[in-house]
Amino acid sequence: ARRWQAHAALLREALEREAWDGDWYCRATFDDGTWLGSKDREECRIDAIAQSWAVLSGAADPARARAAMASLEKYLVRHEDGLALLFTPPFDKGPLDPGYIKGYPPGLRENGGQYSHAAMWAVLAFARLGAADKAVELFSLLNPINHALTPVAVERYKVEPYVVAADVYSVPPHIGRGGWTWYTGAAGLMYRAGVEGILGIRKEGNRLVIAPCIPASWPGFKATVNVASTRYEISVETPLHCASDVSQAILDGVSIPCKDGQASVPLDGGEHALLVLV
Repeated sequence: ARRWQAHAALLREALEREAWDGDWYCRATFDDGTWLGSKDREECRIDAIAQSWAVLSGAADPARARAAMASLEKYLVRHEDGLALLFTPPFDKGPLDPGYIKGYPPGLRENGGQYSHAAMWAVLAFARLGAADKAVELFSLLNPINHALTPVAVERYKVEPYVVAADVYSVPPHIGRGGWTWYTGAAGLMYRAGVEGILGIRKEGNRLVIAPCIPASWPGFKATVNVASTRYEISVETPLHCASDVSQAILDGVSIPCKDGQASVPLDGGEHALLVLV
């Protein structure tokens, strides 16, 4: 364990020293050391995965991680088209050969389209940063039902609006067209992004943790959780319309202590009512 902890520390130092590109993190290198996902490239200048995992790993410098996510939002989230791209620009005629992904036409699937699995990591990363409005906005953008609210949108999206498409195309004449469906698009991860990232409900060992990351405009929410033979009726309220850390938790009518801005309750096989004030 000590050996690998030491190796992880060296890797973290190397990433900060070599992979920071000024406004975001590079994605990788080719065998000759040429960077992939760098501002100096004509194709694949910025990649979403490196920015999200700068946050999710907890390894990046916090200020840089926030800057990286700001760059992700600026360059990869296209609100007008309802897309969150994997990277941009796509590979096309440049000399770099990244292999498999260049086999797709530009803007399709992994080659610069929306790859939904990676986009879910971005939702989780914004939630981890406490950027509730951005997390919820991106979650709504990715929600397939919001791609089929009108006949025009249905004609554009073309695929089922009740499953997560693995990919959505990003170039004319197919902008906004869904790709593979029933291929999950990491549907389970989207569920986790909503429940664990935004609602902040997650299991940790033999306890249930509630640490919401919801917009201040929300009045709160209610959730019924059945896990580990335990049932919780949870009510989250934002009485001051200022959603930040958990300020108070009341379990079965009794106030319980909160630590690190979250509530933690036992999974003891019983049935409980939990009120959480944010």
